[in-house]
Amino acid sequence: MRQPSDAFVEMRDVLLETYAVNDAMNQLLLEHLDERAWRAQWPNAKGRGGRTIAAIFAHLHNCRLVWIKKSAPHLKCPAPLKPDRCTMQQAAAAHKKSAAQCLRMLSDSLSGEPNRKVSKFSRGSWTRDWPAGAAMFAYMFSHEAHHRGQILMLAHQLGYRLPPQAWGGIWQWDKLWKQHGFTTRPR
Repeated sequence: MRQPSDAFVEMRDVLLETYAVNDAMNQLLLEHLDERAWRAQWPNAKGRGGRTIAAIFAHLHNCRLVWIKKSAPHLKCPAPLKPDRCTMQQAAAAHKKSAAQCLRMLSDSLSGEPNRKVSKFSRGSWTRDWPAGAAMFAYMFSHEAHHRGQILMLAHQLGYRLPPQAWGGIWQWDKLWKQHGFTTRPR
């Protein structure tokens, strides 16, 4: 059997570490978000399709569940979140669970093993599957980063700006790595 190169192993490890701290970024926002912002809506926004911050966090979690169910059906999925009913505490707990399962899915998909269980990435029934791998990671991370930006912008526009330790904390990757217990820094 062919052994993966050192460069491949390091790249895989960096991608897995990055996804592991991805949820720490979400948790940081949840920890510092003003509870009044959770369901706040723009005046006259009803019927215009704008999501509340609660709905965005539910969407992130529920998308993870689709990815897990369709790409790694052998992994157990946590319960979905209801955008109009979940609390911040429920969202934080659900995100921890779905992040852990996504990390397991990514770990298998990036293993390079010929008999890996995760060989395809399905984003849902609306589009075709991709081979599992680095593009899968990039899509998952980009999706969440996009919505983190929406959350920060929406909280600010609604008058509930997050403190610097939240909006700045998501960019303190060295600190996030250390808090996650990684012995190396981002590389």
